[in-house]
Amino acid sequence: MNYQQKYFYLCKTPLSAEGPSDVEIITKAEDSADFPRVFKEYEQLRSHAFNKDNIYSIVRADDIYDLIRTSSEKEAKEEAYEKATPEIITNLQHRMVQGNDANAKAILKEVHDFEF
Repeated sequence: MNYQQKYFYLCKTPLSAEGPSDVEIITKAEDSADFPRVFKEYEQLRSHAFNKDNIYSIVRADDIYDLIRTSSEKEAKEEAYEKATPEIITNLQHRMVQGNDANAKAILKEVHDFEF
C-alpha cells in the first residue's frame, strides 16, 4: 500500500448539478495548520441556510457545500456529488411542493429521473 497525502477540499455542488464535473473546488487545506481557514470559509458559505434557531436546513440552501478529505480533486468532486445528491433531491422536492417551482421540477425529472 502506498501512502497518499490527503487534503480537505471545500466543494460547492449547485442544485442543478448533473454529475461530478459540475462540482466546484473552492479551496483546499494544504496542511493541518491551514484547516481552520478552510473550515471558517465553509461555515460562512453555509450560513444562509441556518434558521432562526441556528439549525442548518437543507431546504434553505442555494448550493450544497461540503468538506471532503481525500487525495485528489477528482475524488473530491466525485465524493461531493455523491454526498450532495440526496440533499439536492430533498431541496428540489421542497421547492417544487412548497413553491410550485417549475425549474426544480424540470431538474428532478431530467437529471434525477423523478416523475410526478
